Amino acid sequence: MQYSGLDEFLKREAAELAKAPAGTPVAMIFCEDQAEVDTTARHHMQLGFAPVLLFMAPHLTLAPDVAERTKRIDFDPHAEDAVPRAVTRMSAVLPGRWMYYCYNAEFLFYPFCETRSIAEMLAFHSEERRDAMLTYVIDLYAGDLGMAPNAVSLDDAWLDRSGYYALARPDPARGNHPKERQLDFFGGLRWRFEEHIPVARRKIDRIALFRAEKGLALRGDHTFSDEKYNTYACPWHHNLTAAIASFRTAKALKRNPGSSDGISSFRWHNSARFEWHSRQLLDLGLMEPGQWF
Repeated sequence: MQYSGLDEFLKREAAELAKAPAGTPVAMIFCEDQAEVDTTARHHMQLGFAPVLLFMAPHLTLAPDVAERTKRIDFDPHAEDAVPRAVTRMSAVLPGRWMYYCYNAEFLFYPFCETRSIAEMLAFHSEERRDAMLTYVIDLYAGDLGMAPNAVSLDDAWLDRSGYYALARPDPARGNHPKERQLDFFGGLRWRFEEHIPVARRKIDRIALFRAEKGLALRGDHTFSDEKYNTYACPWHHNLTAAIASFRTAKALKRNPGSSDGISSFRWHNSARFEWHSRQLLDLGLMEPGQWF
């Protein structure tokens, strides 16, 4: 079903959404272009998200099976602060509901996702008294840019197997003293091609899974107004984390005239073919199972 905007969607659907089982998480996918829109939607539906909401421009197209199983909302994700505003508004409408957001050509992976649903994973995470989950955005890129000039190829996807690091997150309100259980994470294409990436956009951490709450606001740096949501673990042990395998940075670097001509390949000596399996991400240390076995 298609809606002319978020106002119409909430007017017609908010009551029904509120009646849905609290354990079933909502996915919000913000489509910036046509790249792998259908594949992204199908991937998250297979994980168990319901409903899957597609925020996209009217000129973009959907496959019939995806259009039938999702809710499409006319939206301009390129407008200033459009995505944070939409996520914040959805959070206020569905307090207590687990929510997730990503962009097209991004694919969520969490420990054991091949055999366990997103609802199972979030039920365990909730039992550990967590209201949000840290996700690392792991850059994917086509191995052969001659065959895939937009840097997107599901059959020839590669990632960096090393080069990731974390720095303490300073708190300006406390003289830049490090925030408790918060870190800024870096790596991937945003690190290797940092001369083309604004400083504020070089981080790869994103609080993509969270429990909605009235008054909660998503900020432009992918953190939330409630600082407890931005922590990577509880005080007593490590918690689950997840990864978002994303072509978004590679797409941007090849689309931007200032960087595209200078990049003939994204591959380097630490590239590895992406296996599209959570085990690879666990083995590389790109997500954490915590106490979930």
